[in-house]
Amino acid sequence: MYKIGIADTTFARYDMAKEVIKTLDKFYGQVTYQRYVVPGIKDLPVASFILFEKYNCDLVIALGMPGPKAYDKASAQIASEGLMMCQLKFGKHILEVFVHEDEGSTDYELKQIMQDRSIKHTFNAVYLLTNPQWLVDNAGRGKRQGFTDAKAIE
Repeated sequence: MYKIGIADTTFARYDMAKEVIKTLDKFYGQVTYQRYVVPGIKDLPVASFILFEKYNCDLVIALGMPGPKAYDKASAQIASEGLMMCQLKFGKHILEVFVHEDEGSTDYELKQIMQDRSIKHTFNAVYLLTNPQWLVDNAGRGKRQGFTDAKAIE
């Protein structure tokens, strides 16, 4: 059985982890999970490190919601770089599921993006561990997380 780590923050305006957990429950018997919550996105690399090192997770889903300001985007970039370093250190995937606050024009639209992106990346995480052929079969298909899939160019 695989263990998926869920790293999320108190800064986000929506609990994306609950969407991840609901989706993981569909794979009962194939995967388990461990959740670790931190204050903000720059804390996600350490949370991911702990999920790999202390909790022996096979993969981490890192959930975050950077704000709309320039310094928020800089913080997201720093967090992304930290997540990349953590992936390289452990040789394991971290799926970065960031939803920038300016991606949606209303709270409703933003919530829809957060739900869709969280759910689709959870499926990606499970497929990476249990059925990587699904990803091969869908390569180049314009799959999108948070938005409608793009049309593949044949």
